[in-house]
Amino acid sequence: MPFRHPIERRHLLSLIAASTACAGAWLAGCSETSAPERAGADGSSDEGARTASFRNTDLGCDLGAAQPIELDAARNFTLDRLEDGEVLICTAGDERFLVVDAPWSAPDGLAEDIALIRRPLTSVYLVSTGMICLLDEIDALDSVSVCSVTADDSPNERLAEKIRAGEIAYGGKYRSPDFELIAEAGCTLAIENTKINHAPDAKRKLQDLDVAVLTEQSSSEPEVLGRLEWIKLMGVLFDREDAAQAAYGDIAERVRGIASLEPTGKTVAFFYINEDGAAVTRRSTDYFSQMIDMAGGTFVAFDPDDEEDGSSSVQSVIDLETFYATAKDADVIIYNTTVDTAVTDIDDILDKNPLLADMAAARSGEVYACDENMYQAMNATDEILEDIRSALEESRPANGYLWKLA
Repeated sequence: MPFRHPIERRHLLSLIAASTACAGAWLAGCSETSAPERAGADGSSDEGARTASFRNTDLGCDLGAAQPIELDAARNFTLDRLEDGEVLICTAGDERFLVVDAPWSAPDGLAEDIALIRRPLTSVYLVSTGMICLLDEIDALDSVSVCSVTADDSPNERLAEKIRAGEIAYGGKYRSPDFELIAEAGCTLAIENTKINHAPDAKRKLQDLDVAVLTEQSSSEPEVLGRLEWIKLMGVLFDREDAAQAAYGDIAERVRGIASLEPTGKTVAFFYINEDGAAVTRRSTDYFSQMIDMAGGTFVAFDPDDEEDGSSSVQSVIDLETFYATAKDADVIIYNTTVDTAVTDIDDILDKNPLLADMAAARSGEVYACDENMYQAMNATDEILEDIRSALEESRPANGYLWKLA
């Protein structure tokens, strides 16, 4: 799969005003955070930032007026620029950070809940794998000194190269980081995902080491482009705001261009078979379900009637007979090989249950698998949509996120 360098996205085509009208959570496995109602959805003003329930510009001292930095689709963070250039970050997890340029001394009275992040960042502990592609897109990986993945497990080739070269050290997972290594590396910022909320002791110990802990919540963004827009927050952190704005505008332009194409009329079943023989699919509000619809398909959904049924917020587990009855006429199958990695061809799927062989897509051979890095590649949202569109048009996906099974 090609890994794009940020220079390829340096030209800001334009920021299209209308926000993509999609709703739903992104990745499974991350805790949910309720998002406030967003006003100003036409992009003409940042009313969403102004009305976000977690936005708190009371700094406890006078640093001048806070002016919202315009956001397009993200709901789980806000950015406010102060008079002298400092940027206040508020997140839906009630975290607040003040990004300043060194040397900068906190004035008397600065609110105790505000953590300082001093630029330039030269030593970051990167735990959130979802942010890797965004840092790569804005050419900020040089600021990472410790990470939570090994070279073999990295979803990004440039990060893997840096780990192999000894430029970035493996520092353990979110639950059990190598605190001694992190301290020796002089890390001043840890970028976590919401899993850190399940390890409060680890978070507290990082903070005791004077490491600011920022919990990114892109997985809970209700719009496809909302997750991508976390690149703007990364741009603030790493002093790459222009690059982040340009990258977002470029990718969003491409995404909306694909979403504006005529629907294909094709239906798509996206699933895998678990160890119990049940079909595991996504709910209609999930980001991948949205992307199928944006690419011109119609997602075959199995949304539960009772949201308290104990299932995942983005997944539905369906007995195979029920799944078959609803999805048997789907024009295209995308089998989730990011989970069921043992599947390499159509026969591997059909061997799981005879019913699957009678699905229309299986009979016509329109069966695809998806790349294991697809969930991490927010900066390739446009390319993923292109691959889905190609599958719907029965042409070969060119970007490597989907491929046809023989």
